[in-house]
Amino acid sequence: MRTEVIEIYQSGKGYKAISKALGLQRTTVRAIIHKWQKHGTVVNLPRSGRPTKITPRAQRRLIREVTKDPRTTSKELQASLASIKVSVHDSTIRKRLGKNGLHGRFPRRKPLLSKKNIRARLNFAKKHLNDCQDFWENTLWTDETKVELFGRQMSRYIWRKRNTAFQKKNIIPTVKYGGGSVMVWGCFAASGPGRLAVIDGTMNSTVYQKILKENVRPSVRQLKLKRSWVLQQDNDPKHTSKSTSEWLKKNKMKTLEWPSQSPDLNPIEMLWHDLKKAVHARKPSNKAELQQFCKDEWAKIPPERCKRLIASYHKRLIAVIAAKGGPTSY
Repeated sequence: MRTEVIEIYQSGKGYKAISKALGLQRTTVRAIIHKWQKHGTVVNLPRSGRPTKITPRAQRRLIREVTKDPRTTSKELQASLASIKVSVHDSTIRKRLGKNGLHGRFPRRKPLLSKKNIRARLNFAKKHLNDCQDFWENTLWTDETKVELFGRQMSRYIWRKRNTAFQKKNIIPTVKYGGGSVMVWGCFAASGPGRLAVIDGTMNSTVYQKILKENVRPSVRQLKLKRSWVLQQDNDPKHTSKSTSEWLKKNKMKTLEWPSQSPDLNPIEMLWHDLKKAVHARKPSNKAELQQFCKDEWAKIPPERCKRLIASYHKRLIAVIAAKGGPTSY
């Protein structure tokens, strides 16, 4: 049949006429002629390796399943292909997905956002987009974090394409605070790090107010903030309780209205990352060392690092607007 295609083609007939004469698809005729033009033969040529076991249909199935659920494991995909009588090693599946731009990555951990959260984040970003840099430089950024003795546990992979790390299906929603750890409160401004306080026992409104009383104004003076300085804090119940609100009002501390579930809008998160990395590099062996290393490393944070974080704050607001209030890369 292939030689007949070439004979008719050499007689001057076109693809359509050959297809009609021999009852073949036009694409088949074209493929045969192209092969003859390129190699001078229509016989099967030696292959460079063993033919792939993953058929086009099986490949489409793989891509469809990991697109629907990025947390599907290669073992589960292997079982899925077995159901359509395609038997391959799970490493073959990973390679084939990689060739299609889907790579195994650890999912990013981001707060679970409700529609209300998304709306509030977007409104905050739009409201403050045009604020002058002086406003952000005179904001005292605060937060609490847990520093673990042996670092964070590993997570499972997901399948995703490039630049899709922060899509909802590719992140692990988290809530705040997950032995061997200490809770710390810290603050900073564009001029450098402020005080760091280790939280003993359970954190409640009374403990929080005590931390503010002992650390906020000394930090404001240390960092040389202007009289118009503003306190940033998130919407943790201890921060927004009636007693804390009254305490802030009594002590004439102006707070920045803050959207819930928005750690990416607080640049102190970057300093927490720096702190934990530096502390874990020193390999503390007990909680006492962990506390001391936290205080040491916090004090070592360069003022230039703080200045750069605040200088680029406008970009965070733009990122939130671009994400329509959703998760960002910060």
